[in-house]
Amino acid sequence: MPTAKPTKPSPKRSPRKPATRKKKAAPVSNKWWKVALAGLILILLSPFYYGYILNGFTGAWRWIKDIGEDEHYRTYKSFKIRIPSGYKIHGIDVSYAQGKIDWAKVRAMEEDSVRINFAFVKATEGLLIVDSYFKRNWREAPKVGIACGAYHFFRPRKNGLWQARFFLQNVKMEKGDLPPVVDIEVLDGTTPEKMRKELTTFVKHVENKTGVRPIIYANIQFYKDYLDGYFDDYPLWIAHYYQPKLKLSNNTKWRFWQHSDKGRVTGINHAVDFNVYKGDSVAFQNLLIH
Repeated sequence: MPTAKPTKPSPKRSPRKPATRKKKAAPVSNKWWKVALAGLILILLSPFYYGYILNGFTGAWRWIKDIGEDEHYRTYKSFKIRIPSGYKIHGIDVSYAQGKIDWAKVRAMEEDSVRINFAFVKATEGLLIVDSYFKRNWREAPKVGIACGAYHFFRPRKNGLWQARFFLQNVKMEKGDLPPVVDIEVLDGTTPEKMRKELTTFVKHVENKTGVRPIIYANIQFYKDYLDGYFDDYPLWIAHYYQPKLKLSNNTKWRFWQHSDKGRVTGINHAVDFNVYKGDSVAFQNLLIH
């Protein structure tokens, strides 16, 4: 009989280890969660945070609004008008029409380095009218550092010499003031020749008495029609609204440009005319009465 083959011993199996369960992560402590939430709330409520966000938003919105605008004629939200660029010295002109003015607030207002540096103040008109707010404006504006100049509204039908005397009786100019101004806007039914004769008498008398050459104010069309070529030795203040550039020859001796009559300024409850000075701060200081 064949002998039986010896059987191989079965391999030993290692004993099965009991299955281990994965440990779950320990829950975040409620304490740290509350601390993080409180920190987030503090950040959101912080005025610095909102100042940062608002500044960023304002800058972005300004960039969006300026798309398509003339780069030399930008909108200033605070003043609610467009202002031509390239000018560093800005000012206003006022009369009784602006009512009682808080000049400290006017001086404090500023947007992108645009602030009120000077003001022309109406003093007189014709032979009998003194502006009801002249004395107050003439006294209060310089107190806050605004350079002031007084102006007379000229009536061509009235005697130019008498108007000049009336103006000087009511305006006492001092060191640091702007030169006096004569505002000529209408013919009042007279001829251009008659108007120029009386205006010449006015400016010569004021210059002789004060030693200061007056500034002549007129709107651009009146200047072109009646004054151009007749008063070339006098500094000019020209009104020409809502334009990025004053459309006058470079040879014209203009020093001030009234570019808007719809400006808004904190401290003034009515619309006000806005002006720029053609020149730098050194030239402006040299223009003031010494």
